[in-house]
Amino acid sequence: MNLDHAQQLFIGEALELLAEMESLLLDVESQQAPIEQHIDAIFRAAHTIKGSAGLFGFNDIVTFTHNVESVLAKVRSEELVFDSAFAELILDCQNYMLTLVNSLDDKSQIIDDEQGKRLTQALTVYLEPSSPNSNVIVSQASAEHVPESIVWIIDIRYDEDVFKDGMDPASQVRYLQSFGKVIEIAITPRFSDDSFEPECCYLNMELIFEAACDSEKIKEAFEFIEHSSEVKVATVTDMLTVLEDFPEQKKILSEKLCRNGVTYIEYDKVDIQPEENLDKGQAAYQAQQLDTAAKVGVPAQQSQFKALKVDAKKLDTLITLIGELVTTGAENEVLVTELDNERLDESFSSMLTLVEQIRDSALSLRMVQIGESFNRLKRIVRDVSKELGKAIHLEISGSETELDKSMVEKLTDPLMHIVRNAIDHGIEEKDARLNQGKSEIGQLTLNAFHEAGAVVIEVKDDGAGLDAEKIRAKAIEKGLITPQLSLTQDACYKLIFEPGFSTAANVTNLSGRGVGMDVVKRNIEDLRGQINIQSVPGAGSTFRIRLPLTLAIIDGFQVAIADSYLVIPVSMIQECLSFDAGSLPNERNYFNLRGDVLPLIRLRDIFAITGSSSSQEHIVVVQFAGKRAGLVVDSLHGELQAVIKPLNKMFRAIKGVGGTTILGTGEVAFILDVPQLIEFAVRQETNKYADHPIDSKRVNYE
Repeated sequence: MNLDHAQQLFIGEALELLAEMESLLLDVESQQAPIEQHIDAIFRAAHTIKGSAGLFGFNDIVTFTHNVESVLAKVRSEELVFDSAFAELILDCQNYMLTLVNSLDDKSQIIDDEQGKRLTQALTVYLEPSSPNSNVIVSQASAEHVPESIVWIIDIRYDEDVFKDGMDPASQVRYLQSFGKVIEIAITPRFSDDSFEPECCYLNMELIFEAACDSEKIKEAFEFIEHSSEVKVATVTDMLTVLEDFPEQKKILSEKLCRNGVTYIEYDKVDIQPEENLDKGQAAYQAQQLDTAAKVGVPAQQSQFKALKVDAKKLDTLITLIGELVTTGAENEVLVTELDNERLDESFSSMLTLVEQIRDSALSLRMVQIGESFNRLKRIVRDVSKELGKAIHLEISGSETELDKSMVEKLTDPLMHIVRNAIDHGIEEKDARLNQGKSEIGQLTLNAFHEAGAVVIEVKDDGAGLDAEKIRAKAIEKGLITPQLSLTQDACYKLIFEPGFSTAANVTNLSGRGVGMDVVKRNIEDLRGQINIQSVPGAGSTFRIRLPLTLAIIDGFQVAIADSYLVIPVSMIQECLSFDAGSLPNERNYFNLRGDVLPLIRLRDIFAITGSSSSQEHIVVVQFAGKRAGLVVDSLHGELQAVIKPLNKMFRAIKGVGGTTILGTGEVAFILDVPQLIEFAVRQETNKYADHPIDSKRVNYE
């Protein structure tokens, strides 16, 4: 049994539950939902984490979370009022629980024991009925009620796969002992020498347990095996009543109780029944146990799993193999075409269709909703706004938009930096907003949507906006540009992505050190994405991030220049045209497309490709973010599935190329980064006609 693997499963589940717990608490605190709507889910998250931690013996997590669970239980029973102070405390507790869980995997994680003690003390105040806290509401009936100890009979028939699932019966007994007394344990193994497997569990266990609790509390110890094993719980009183018609079974149970000091139960001694009657009695005893257990609320077994968790590495391996399958299929397609066999061609065409379906299905397995990243930002917005003393309303839309999981994980840090800067630099102080006629509550919007085969993420605020002149002056002060350099407004905005750039007057915990936005740009470009800024002074700013749906396989369109092959993403292509290369002067870089001016990008010149050119060239019309351009190529070769191979680190500085792919002929083709090409062409054209050309070695705008 691999306990390390089981522990990782616990950590993963706990982190998911803590994230859900945080999101629900923030919704309640911000009054987006009433506490009555979410309290059950919040309580359940804490309860599940405590139970799982108990199974693994993580006593520090169990002890702390037990206090959190107890306080939440009072909220459920309406003995406590969930106000802002209480919400603040529970959110701090959730954060401390997160630290405890993370420390299991990261031994370098520092745990502040003093903080744990302070939080525990604060929770204790809410648990004490005599507390003067005005939020505590204790009814007279509940104050006078003192639960009495009850003797329970617990019968468990463990499934054979219990050990393989990482469950330990001993830990369940230890958990029971934390709130009661185990009077007696009777263990009955069930296996034959021929069928024994060391990793299987052949255990039947009957416990006599005494505690001042209800059956729900007892069932907590077994909730992680109830879907596979049989667990029956009943009080001794109920069980003895059930056994009235089976005196021998009643006698055996009563003797056990008496032998262990449970003397308040009286029983009559009777003669031993014949073996035949004992068998019938035992069968009836088991049937009645099940019936009684059902009456006291033992949950029914789950019929099946609705979801299956798969290791991300296994999915990565699957995607890699499918990528190789796509490449091999392209190679075989070339051979099939050369053979010119009609039946073979039809059969192979059907196989390619299936390969494409498998590819799409496999890629969809890695797609997750971007709401996962948006929800993490709720806590950032809350904490930063409180630290700065600003009232911020966060609005989220497009949470259901799906993106590759690996990209969602890498988006967290860039989005966090943008959101923090929007609150710190963008949204004004309360007095300043009121003087400008704005609401004292700043508006921050997160939005995601699909556009032309890509995902667009917008972070928008209604703050002061960006001051292009102030940014330019700061860039001159830091030596990033020369005073003689003339820049457009958009070019000024892009200066904030330069390393070391900051307009903050003072260094604070949040900003002013000149780090952050350059990391944002670099991380997004590593994902083959782009970031653009739109801003209106006094009205706010919008940061727009555009990302491909996946980093693995794309639908591409193959073109060629001389003997060099290039692949353009199909999602960005509008149409293809043929034209006479000699009809346009070399210095003319635009084309009349049905009355519209279409800028041309001569890829032969951009990449300095040598070789004979064709008199009949082609224009591939591409579009990105509302901008159109025509890519001039020599020949068109049609659509293909391109398995993306990332460039080596030493070549990643090359603009306009997003990766490579292997063609069916075995040759290498470069995958074009259309947005970068358009930006490069715009800058090149600007340099050509500008009074003061931009020094691209000093400032990188694309």
